[in-house]
Amino acid sequence: MLIRDAGTGGNGSHDGNGRRHQDGEDADWSQIWPFWRKIVEARETYAWAPDTPEEKARALWMGAGKRVHVVEDEDGVIVATASVGPNYGAGGPAAHIANAGFMVDPEHAGRGIGRLLAEHVLEQAKADGYRGMVFNAVVETNPAVRLWTSLGFTILGTVPEAYEHARHGLVGLHIMYRAL
Repeated sequence: MLIRDAGTGGNGSHDGNGRRHQDGEDADWSQIWPFWRKIVEARETYAWAPDTPEEKARALWMGAGKRVHVVEDEDGVIVATASVGPNYGAGGPAAHIANAGFMVDPEHAGRGIGRLLAEHVLEQAKADGYRGMVFNAVVETNPAVRLWTSLGFTILGTVPEAYEHARHGLVGLHIMYRAL
């Protein structure tokens, strides 16, 4: 699998298992959108409106200030993506802290792709000058919480009943952090 940035023309790396990591090009959106929509509509991990229009979704994921990574399988099909940017806005006194969103196409879940992408993104964020990464993670039935803690993230706190989960109702939202 391969990871690349938007506009880099496909420079990437391999993981030794036939998977390439690539940083996402704008043209990759047509492959990202179907699973982005499916994941957001499920209302289990992302707080965006389930009916977010495609153009708004694209701007949220690939807009200004975002570094987008994609993971392609050996056939060039995008199976995962991450979107990274400053948590508190570019240029501000806290812009050295990154925020990231990760999505693995549900049809490819459980194969270690999320871990592979997370490890790559953490390395790249550090190389990009970020000093830490923070994000929210839904408490209920979220395998990402286990992944993030295994990668050194700590739960700073939990906001009770902060997320309206499609199956579990109001659930907590962890605030997670890791220094880079």
